[in-house]
Amino acid sequence: MRRLLIACLALSCAAAQAQVYRWTDGSGRTVVSDTPPPGKARNVERNTATPLPDDGLPYAVKRAAEAFPVVLYTAPNCVTECQQARELLNGRGVPFAERKLEKPEEIAELKQLVGEPYVPSLKVGNQSQRGYDANAWHKLLDLAAYPKTAAKRSTSP
Repeated sequence: MRRLLIACLALSCAAAQAQVYRWTDGSGRTVVSDTPPPGKARNVERNTATPLPDDGLPYAVKRAAEAFPVVLYTAPNCVTECQQARELLNGRGVPFAERKLEKPEEIAELKQLVGEPYVPSLKVGNQSQRGYDANAWHKLLDLAAYPKTAAKRSTSP
């Protein structure tokens, strides 16, 4: 029984490392398969499937972050409101990139996004909010399907 279990585990590990092929068939359809494409296939791509690292984030957060990445715009002289903004995002368990406005091109990017270089500002996917307004920020995050509260991460010894 133990040998059978080991063999099953070995096979499942081998399957996780299988080749994945993507190609366009003669009808113009895109095909993704673990078998090599036929000779008439176009645009053939070959990848080795590798499992994604477990970063401890819940599935819902990962999905929301892929579809609607979050960027927090701050500045070195922004203390209280920027800290509140970070706490709101961290309290909901939202992964985010923080851009501290220090260079003229960073300031121009924010000006183009929200009309003026006002911090803190938040970008969720293609939507943005100028200034810290907890209710507006929660609405943006809700629309992007981020969970309302941070999930407890499991820790293993």
